[in-house]
Amino acid sequence: MKLKSGLMLGTAMILLGAGCVSTKKYQSLQADYSNMQGKVNAIAQENEQNKSSLEAANVKIAGLQDQLKAERKHNQSLQNALDKCLTSTNQGNANISKLVDEINASNKYIQQLVNSKNKSDSLNMVLTNNLTRSLSRDELQDVDVKVLKGVVYISLSDNMLYKSGSYEISDKANATLAKIAKIIMDYKDYDVLIEGNTDNVPISKPNIRNNWDLSGLRASSVVQALQNQFGVDPKRLTAGGRGEYNPIASNDTDDGRSRNRRTEIIITPKLDQFMELIDKAPEQGADETQQ
Repeated sequence: MKLKSGLMLGTAMILLGAGCVSTKKYQSLQADYSNMQGKVNAIAQENEQNKSSLEAANVKIAGLQDQLKAERKHNQSLQNALDKCLTSTNQGNANISKLVDEINASNKYIQQLVNSKNKSDSLNMVLTNNLTRSLSRDELQDVDVKVLKGVVYISLSDNMLYKSGSYEISDKANATLAKIAKIIMDYKDYDVLIEGNTDNVPISKPNIRNNWDLSGLRASSVVQALQNQFGVDPKRLTAGGRGEYNPIASNDTDDGRSRNRRTEIIITPKLDQFMELIDKAPEQGADETQQ
């Protein structure tokens, strides 16, 4: 706000200092002011995005800290059991060896979790960087790429993606979808969820009952384009519509409604990989060794 006021004051002072100016010079000054105002708005938007990324990172870090804290607490309980075993003359070497094995297994599992997280974070960063570098400056105005809680979100504006008031993919969107499809095909171990979102303005079309229909149809259009035009394996794709019920901005303004009208391509590691890792967790059998 201070910068905007400064720009307006500066413009006014130039006009006052120069007295009556020509239309051409006035238009030039007006263009300079509009350009600077655009830069101010871009900086403010970037600041908000950075705040959101920081909040998501803090939540993710807190979750990992809780997980590590729980594992360390388990390790400590195993260590206490081992200490008790060592001071007791009734415990044999077999129980001691079993406790040591459990501690080692628990430590190994912690390291697996850390390695899995680091690998996932690295792949997500590479995926995000590769996609961002492949998009032009104009495309980046309609495409937002970010990582939240280990998941890559690619948000596409409806103005770029669809024909006005329709769920049909526009011709200009094909080049952008082709770049996204290439990234998806390069990372074959990831599943892809396509989610359609709308604002809260009721739809008025004879073949579309409501915003649920519109969001689902738009997601389905993107899925079919990725499959039929760009060769993405349909087994990796899921289409879903969330209607007006997943807003990211207020629907009270034109800008907020525009941001809510979006389609998100959500790229996640395959769930079975994490289930396999969970299945490998060491059994907590310390109590049995003390019986």
